[in-house]
Amino acid sequence: MWETVPRLLAEIRYMVLATADRDGTPWATPVYFAARDPRRLMWVSSPDARHSRNIAERSEVGITVFDSTVPVGGAEAIYLEATAGPADDVDALDVLNARLPEGKGLTSDDLEPTGLLRVYRADVRRHYVLIRGGDARFDNVIDARLPVSPDETG
Repeated sequence: MWETVPRLLAEIRYMVLATADRDGTPWATPVYFAARDPRRLMWVSSPDARHSRNIAERSEVGITVFDSTVPVGGAEAIYLEATAGPADDVDALDVLNARLPEGKGLTSDDLEPTGLLRVYRADVRRHYVLIRGGDARFDNVIDARLPVSPDETG
C-alpha cells in the first residue's frame, strides 16, 4: 500500500500540520506544501505564526494529507510522523516553486532575512495509510492506520 503515499503527496496541495508548544498545547493548521520526496516535505510560513513558534519549541509534528472533496466513504489519507524545522536544502525554493501556480513563485527576497517568510521542512520518520472500516482486505470494523514503507513489495 506504499504507492498511496507518493500518489497523495503529488495530488494533494494542502497538508494539516499538527504541532504543540512546550507545554503540549496542540495546534493544527492547513499548509500549502511540496514534497521533495516522500521523506521530505516543505512549506513557507512566517516564523511568527503559531505553528512556526511551536516548531521552534518542539520539533515533533504530525501531518495528515487527504482529499476533503470526496464523498463520505471514499476517503484516502496518509498520516506522517515527522521532525520539522527551518529548511537548509539548497533546492528548497525550487521544490516549492515547481508546485506553485504560475506567477505565484517565491524569490529569495520573500524569505528571511529581507522577507517575511521562512522555508520549513518536515523529515518524515513514519508513514501510515488510512484503512477504511470494513475494507475487505483487512479484518477491521472501524477505520485504522496501517504503517507502510517504501521497502514494501507487492
